[in-house]
Amino acid sequence: MGPVFFGVRHLSPNAAFQLRRALDRAKPELVLVEGPSDLDSEMHWLSHAETRFPAAILAYTNEAPVRTILYPFAIYSPEVQAILWAAEHGVPCRFMDLPSGVFLAMEQPSYTENPDDGADGRQDGDSGQLSTESVYQKLETLTGEDHDTFWERRFEQLADGYDEAAEAFGGELRASAADSKRRTAEMLVREAFMRKTIEEAVQGGVPAERIFCVCGAFHVEGLKNGPVMTSEEEAKLPRADASATLMPYSYYRLSSRSGYGAGNKAPEYYHLLWKALNGGGAADAPYLYLTKLADAHRKAGNIVSSAEVIEAVRLAKTLASMRGSGIPCLADLRDAAVTAMGHGHFSELAAAAAQVEIGVRIGALPDGASHTSIQEDFYRQVKNLRLDKYRTAVAQRLDLDLREKLTVRSEEAALGDLRRSFFLHRLRILGVHFAAQLPSKQQGANWGEYWELRWTPECEIEVVESSLLGDTVEGAAAFALKERADGAADIAAAASIFLDAFLAGMPAAAAHALSVLQGLSVDAAALSQVAATAEQLSAAVRYGDLRRFDPAPILPLLEQLYLRACLTMADACVCDTAAAAAVTEAMGKINTLQLNHDFLDAGRWTVLLQDISDRDDLNTRCSGYATSILLERGEMDEELLAREVARRLSPGVPADLGAGWFEGLASRNRYALIARLSLWRQLSGYLDGLDDLAFRRALVFLRRAFADFSPSEKNDIAENLAEIWGVNKLQAAEVLMQAPTEEEQAVLESLDEFDFDDI
Repeated sequence: MGPVFFGVRHLSPNAAFQLRRALDRAKPELVLVEGPSDLDSEMHWLSHAETRFPAAILAYTNEAPVRTILYPFAIYSPEVQAILWAAEHGVPCRFMDLPSGVFLAMEQPSYTENPDDGADGRQDGDSGQLSTESVYQKLETLTGEDHDTFWERRFEQLADGYDEAAEAFGGELRASAADSKRRTAEMLVREAFMRKTIEEAVQGGVPAERIFCVCGAFHVEGLKNGPVMTSEEEAKLPRADASATLMPYSYYRLSSRSGYGAGNKAPEYYHLLWKALNGGGAADAPYLYLTKLADAHRKAGNIVSSAEVIEAVRLAKTLASMRGSGIPCLADLRDAAVTAMGHGHFSELAAAAAQVEIGVRIGALPDGASHTSIQEDFYRQVKNLRLDKYRTAVAQRLDLDLREKLTVRSEEAALGDLRRSFFLHRLRILGVHFAAQLPSKQQGANWGEYWELRWTPECEIEVVESSLLGDTVEGAAAFALKERADGAADIAAAASIFLDAFLAGMPAAAAHALSVLQGLSVDAAALSQVAATAEQLSAAVRYGDLRRFDPAPILPLLEQLYLRACLTMADACVCDTAAAAAVTEAMGKINTLQLNHDFLDAGRWTVLLQDISDRDDLNTRCSGYATSILLERGEMDEELLAREVARRLSPGVPADLGAGWFEGLASRNRYALIARLSLWRQLSGYLDGLDDLAFRRALVFLRRAFADFSPSEKNDIAENLAEIWGVNKLQAAEVLMQAPTEEEQAVLESLDEFDFDDI
């Protein structure tokens, strides 16, 4: 007699249930499970009393670029139940598949799929047989049901004979399919290695008939009759230097909807099947599903009566009988629920169905289960900072107040939100997408930070990948910042790195970035870079001591950048229309910079703005923008503004220059402009004096100037024009605010082909 082979489907509740019964009958001396043979140490944690599934073993390369491979499990995974049974009965249990380092090595470019080998899902050129995926597709066509439904009807509801049925199905699939040469070769190598593992167990003194092997049903035939790998062949296998760790997983990531090929469409529903099998039996599943669905629908604020639930159960049983199964499967239950509870529309039940079928369940691991120091540090900080409740698949808001709380005794509690901010910013630097920062609610209120937190298994992978940078979250973030700073090519990039270090509460990394920034600032830089850099340094200074950071070293550099901007601003305004937008943006940033910091010479800036506003040899949009800033700062009175408007919008000024100047003027402080009726009267007179060609040229710039105006602002302008033209304000606003006619739209569209070569 040989070993017992039990073929399963990954994530099959009935396979897990029947497997435990088979183990009870066989009482083996050794259990071998399909899985990487170098990961046996993880079995201890998988069977730990505090482990909560779903969970996954993550194997990863120890050198960049990090490549990973995941082995996810649910509580109803047959592999997990085999491991738990062995632990409960004191029976040795081991994985028997290729080591994870071999799998990772085969993912390298030199081992990737050859296009000539025959692509999955198409006929193989050598044999003419369909690939495994195509066999599944053909089966779906013949049965009229998707593969999950087919499997549930034929296998999840089997009370007896599961192992024979699964083995027969796997054998027929194996005989009917021919995958690409690479996939076929990989399968044969895996099976030969598993055969070798079994033979070694026998040679080690375990009777063959007392070995119980848990593997995919597809592999049973190969493990029974395939060749055994030799030691020489094993030595030739490619291997990557790899490590492994255990990590929590989620039911969403276990579902095929997330792209997991070995998953199912409804992992939470399959969890419900597992509970039913271990309770009153598979016949309880319809009642559990429909009552949970009704409960979730009610919690969402909808009404579902008990009579509707009862009717859904009856209808589901009828549908199952019509479709050839004794117990309703998920497809029957959903159809019945839509009819009886959703009034014929799945959209009414979609949210509840997602909760009951896919679920938001996330696993948990006992302390010490992680095997990289950065994971241990991450979980320690999550616990200490009281962020545990945010480790869910549902996004949650977290509002932070960075100010010191004076009503508490300990410094740790007083600065709790600031410490959370530091931690979340460090994760952002590392590319760990546990938290996303939201825009501030109040302009200028830098004491408040707003985040959205959501945990996904990808976050764990990102934490593991960061282990190549350091042993702790802070250490890895510091290394990442140093690498970025050493590779910074301009002052804007260096300033961005400095600000990240500042926000993350890492003064040493901030000092290094600042030194890099000072070195780069010696070289000439574009105005836009100077303005962006000054803006980021200003943000750090404006926090004051809120983040426990001394801004003194920044002030001389900030003053230097401000001076450079003032010296180069006028020359930058000698530009074309395309470049004017960047120049005006930089002008606005420097203006804000000066307003925020009293130690920057306001007189120099005001004189510069007046010069740009007055000059006729500069881009008129830049001049108009400078005028708007002067008006905003109270440096231009009504008389001076009227004189400037009359000069810029006079009949002798080319249309594009006048309209361009107005575009710059209208970019800021719009309500102050709207309130000045004289301005609109001059604009109206200016446009009235243009000929048709000049008007078309001016219209291009005016359309761009008014593109960002809100509907209420446009309505106020329409009322101003109505007063100027002597017509009814409400009627004028209604006419001007309505959509253009087809003829008017055609004229506007023709502007896209206007010849601007001479502008």
